Amino acid sequence: MRKTISLNEGWDFQKQGETMPVDLPHCWNAVDGQEGADYYRGECIYTRPLPETSGITYLEIGAANSVASVSVNGKLAGTHKGGYSLFRFDLTSYLNAGGPNSVTIAVDNSDFEDVYPSNADFTFYGGLYRGVNLITGLDQCHFSLKAGLCGVYADASVRGNTGVLHIEPHIEGDRSGVTAIYTILNREGEAVAEREAEAGEELTIELAAPILWDGLENPYLYTVRAALLRGGEEIDAVATRVGFRTISFDSEKGCFLNGKQIKLKGVSRHQDRYHMGNALTEKEHREDLALIREVGANSIRLAHYQQDQRFYDACDEMGFLVWAEVPVISHFVDAKFENAKQQLTELITQNKSHPCIYCWGVQNEITMSGKTKSLEQGIRALNDLAHRLDPTRPSTSAQVMMCGISSPMNRITDLQGYNLYFGWYVQTYHAIDQWLDEFHKAYPGIKLCLSEYGAEGIVKYQAEQGVQGDYSESYQARFHEHYARAIAEREWLWGSYVWNMFDFGAANRDEGGVKGRNNKGLVTIDRKTRKDSFYVYKAFWSDEPFVHIGGERYVNRVIGETTVPVYSNLPEVTLTVNGERITKPCDRVVYFENIPVAAGEAVITAEADGCTHAIRIHGVAEENPAYKMQGDSGSFVKNWFVNTDGKRNTDYFSIDDRVGALLKSKDVQSLIRMGLGSRKVPSILFTIAKPFRVRTLLKLIKLEDGMKEIADQYLQTIHK
Repeated sequence: MRKTISLNEGWDFQKQGETMPVDLPHCWNAVDGQEGADYYRGECIYTRPLPETSGITYLEIGAANSVASVSVNGKLAGTHKGGYSLFRFDLTSYLNAGGPNSVTIAVDNSDFEDVYPSNADFTFYGGLYRGVNLITGLDQCHFSLKAGLCGVYADASVRGNTGVLHIEPHIEGDRSGVTAIYTILNREGEAVAEREAEAGEELTIELAAPILWDGLENPYLYTVRAALLRGGEEIDAVATRVGFRTISFDSEKGCFLNGKQIKLKGVSRHQDRYHMGNALTEKEHREDLALIREVGANSIRLAHYQQDQRFYDACDEMGFLVWAEVPVISHFVDAKFENAKQQLTELITQNKSHPCIYCWGVQNEITMSGKTKSLEQGIRALNDLAHRLDPTRPSTSAQVMMCGISSPMNRITDLQGYNLYFGWYVQTYHAIDQWLDEFHKAYPGIKLCLSEYGAEGIVKYQAEQGVQGDYSESYQARFHEHYARAIAEREWLWGSYVWNMFDFGAANRDEGGVKGRNNKGLVTIDRKTRKDSFYVYKAFWSDEPFVHIGGERYVNRVIGETTVPVYSNLPEVTLTVNGERITKPCDRVVYFENIPVAAGEAVITAEADGCTHAIRIHGVAEENPAYKMQGDSGSFVKNWFVNTDGKRNTDYFSIDDRVGALLKSKDVQSLIRMGLGSRKVPSILFTIAKPFRVRTLLKLIKLEDGMKEIADQYLQTIHK
């Protein structure tokens, strides 16, 4: 029988000629990968002795970023390309009978020309960051471990009031005299069905009136146990969990889970933590999910790569609906296409039994660097591959905001997401309403979601209300207040995903006085601080009664008057200041204005239906300079992917293009209509302006330089 032995302890780790002992999971960029672009990217070596083995033996690696070569006793056993999926190698023929044996794993997180990703807004941490196991004692006939296979696929579906379980076993070795038994167990571990079959035979088992996997309300799981027997003796066994559910999407009514309409209220999640990098244990994964459940989300976009099996398992158990995707991101490279197919195949074959996963994402912001000749064909091929590997789930993709709504890229996957940052990188947050409505009016048949949106919020920066580009926690909250309401008001928008649930390492960034980090999280990277924006979504999404005063870290306030925001999912809030009580109705967010601020300390308390929250403020003569980012950020923030090399990307419009060229774009015409609203402008004016470059036109109308810059950044969001 198979035996799984953890190899997480006792490794020798070698980096740049220095050797030290480490245990797994391990990440060599846990610190430098979060402090700026100059972090170590290269090869490191892990070595350790192997315990005693028997029979057929595999090495199982949870993930190694991004290329790993495994050698046993000095002989190469295999190489894997891709930093986020589980993989295994058969070590049997490399082992010395009776030992001693040792394994060496060379891991390299350099930028490889044939491996995704290369260019993305997150740190490419190196290491054996999910642990290593030895699977030994396998009979020559066993459930397959090749290519990360789970050995048995169990596809659970619902037909009327019947649960249909299609079982597809993958078996290695001589099956002579071997039979298979499949037992279906309920949550309590009781057998509810059992079937015997020939080894390797596909079969279907039906369950009358199964309990459905119903998201957060009731994430009910069954276990499929598969065993191989020879002469009545069990020689191998594996188990996988399944959930019976249906999910569908409508371009007008949104998402339906088990026939019930449900809005996917989602957050995106990067897996790294402060000074841990990607080297997480189950404890950290569970803590993340507890915070996600607390905020009231029911869905998670796992961006932008395959994540830990333990995380998918926990999502199954807790009832989160998961968008799973591969790191085909930022730009399409022909040399990486085979690797893209490999990573998509691994993602689906290793995870398609999870009921939590409702879609497969095949690309993210792939048109960021322009559209190559092979791009559309390549994404269509990935979409087709996803459907072949799993015909039961829809495919999806996330477009960068500069990708025009008329782009054929929006008609490849079954579901379509857009990453939109109105109010941070371009325009104001009010523009999100117009963009969404324009898109839905123009393409009502596309099943659209908001796959990313967000603004940076650094908790040390505080303000009365905050302004766009000041990186304050205050402005981030205002931004999300608007987006949360805009999303809730549109039934046809089947879901949305805040970017991001947690701050995360992004080595190429240097923004807001913080190097190596993206600060758009609702929670800080160390998971210790829930920002005000966290409570915005708790108010809109959570059923747990609460009240929370915004600006808790805005302690020192100038003597005079202040505005106090309060977040609550209760209908009425009472604010008490210096013994004075003010009661107001609350629709998720309520502002108490003209609150007096006197010298010294004051306590402000909010009450709502038995829930309370209090903060302390200090009246001071002058604003605390530590609350404001030093230097002028300007009205708009320069995105990490715009002009990173100092050169203009000619695939997008700018103020150096002629007016006539812009007017040929449907997306520009749409944006002009949005900007004009009900105002009428004679068409002759546009005709006269056609020969002029936009820069010249802006100069002729004597637009201020600051507004020219804003117009330029605005146009850079539109693909030619």
